Amino acid sequence: MSKRQALEPLEELADIASPASKRARTDDERTQSPVSTNGAPVNGHLMSPRPQDRDRVDIIGAHEEEHEELEEAGALDEDEPVQAAPVRQSAPEEGYTDLYLDTIDRKVLDFDFEKLCSVTLSNINVYACLVCGKYYQGRGPKSQAYFHALEEGHHVYINMETKKVYVLPEGYEVKSKSLDDIKFVVDPRLSRAEVAKLDKEPKVSWDLLNKEYIPGFVGMNNIKANDYFNVVIQALAHVVPLRNYFMLEDLSSRPQIAQRFSTLVRKIWNPRAFKSHVSPHELLQEIALRSSKRFTLTDQSDPVDFLSWFLNNLHLSVGGSKTKPGSSIVQKVFQGTLKIESQEITARADVGDRLRFEDAAVKTDITKFLVLTLDLPPAPLFQDALEKNIIPQVPLTTILSKYDGVQPQEKMKNRVRYRLLHPLPPTLLFHIKRFSKNKFVSERNPTIVTFPTRSLDMSPYVEPNPALHPPSEPIWYDLVANITHEAVKKKDDSVEGEAEQKVWRVQLRDRSRDEWWGIQDLFVEKERGETLFTKESYVQVWERRRTPGTASNNKGKAKAG
Repeated sequence: MSKRQALEPLEELADIASPASKRARTDDERTQSPVSTNGAPVNGHLMSPRPQDRDRVDIIGAHEEEHEELEEAGALDEDEPVQAAPVRQSAPEEGYTDLYLDTIDRKVLDFDFEKLCSVTLSNINVYACLVCGKYYQGRGPKSQAYFHALEEGHHVYINMETKKVYVLPEGYEVKSKSLDDIKFVVDPRLSRAEVAKLDKEPKVSWDLLNKEYIPGFVGMNNIKANDYFNVVIQALAHVVPLRNYFMLEDLSSRPQIAQRFSTLVRKIWNPRAFKSHVSPHELLQEIALRSSKRFTLTDQSDPVDFLSWFLNNLHLSVGGSKTKPGSSIVQKVFQGTLKIESQEITARADVGDRLRFEDAAVKTDITKFLVLTLDLPPAPLFQDALEKNIIPQVPLTTILSKYDGVQPQEKMKNRVRYRLLHPLPPTLLFHIKRFSKNKFVSERNPTIVTFPTRSLDMSPYVEPNPALHPPSEPIWYDLVANITHEAVKKKDDSVEGEAEQKVWRVQLRDRSRDEWWGIQDLFVEKERGETLFTKESYVQVWERRRTPGTASNNKGKAKAG
């Protein structure tokens, strides 16, 4: 990089005095010591000064005469000590508008962690040092940031709320365009036009290490055991209506959980990031507080449990009602209606099928849902003679038949039937139930679910309603995200010798390129849409096709049987 040119020719500045020192100045003139003008020891009597020192002696003498006049007038009290107050500048010295800006180290800046002072642990009026990246409280003469500036010589700080940059200890604000990239990383904001292009125009960005990344498909830091949290947030960040709402709406008056989720979503889609990954630390801390440490970054939890809790709390934080359906963006995107028919099972000997609905009165309930649970068939206990069916497979349409309104199921002492009602929500969340617990052990069903990535017809599972939807017209849904589970063997000192560790991974569709990406914590890699079903699918996110289409657009469809 070429050297910055001087603002004025150096020849014209030869006779101009040097600028003031950048050290904190005081107005205490009485504490100045006598000046030795010729190098001899000062004993209280000034010798004849040299010609070049006469001007300085005259200035000092003028200050002493002024001080004596004030004493004679009674303006000064000899018994009162003079306080040395630091002078705060409202603007930099002329010609020094970019002073100290070359000390900023963008590679150490990380604004993803919770905004707490590193000394007082307070979250009020927090500033970030742009030289070392640490957080400090305040910028006054007695603040932690002020002391840090004097002790370490770090002079440039940014307010994490107002995004204003200040130089300490002088205290003036820096209004340089060269700091706009830092302000954008602190709080990324995209316009409506830019958000509308996220799924239409392919975009590639580079971080400060010249590493290529795709906005929206970046790794997320696993601090200790928060991979269950990462996959859920990644999946929700690709639900278009929810993503656009939290990227564009002003949530400054909402609770912290909504504000921090909005910030994290905007950082995931940041096209001008300093790093090719993000950290969920700030949102995790708020969730741990609100959930009474039910979900933390140190203990692994179930993604479906966290998803249900998070959606309900997010619904309330953006002004949703506990009784009125569709009162927030969360319910408008995910909430659907389900009809449940139930009948008590009687111990009659003349009834061969205990799950056959009788002519007796059937109890019907209409309820709302955010997540649909799909039950897997029991896994076989033994292999067959040819050692086939080691890992059984089942099509997604088979386990969806639970909601066709025809197939009865046994639930406690009742036989039940389920049927979806119109209108279906814009986004469907499927939970494929793999884990079951009893008093002794927790079991996992390893059955593989095969599914198409495009054109899933949901019309067979919805009760016909000609007023809302033609009965013969299909209802197409396309896969957006797929959260998968993998059991990894780990060594254990227990009697069993080995135990399984749960590893969560998310597969996301890039709409602009019609490609799939697999993300596991910080690792991001491209995947083939035809092989997505080979993993143990646990949570699926399906998006309703906006324009009525046909099944011809079936690119990336996996085998279903």
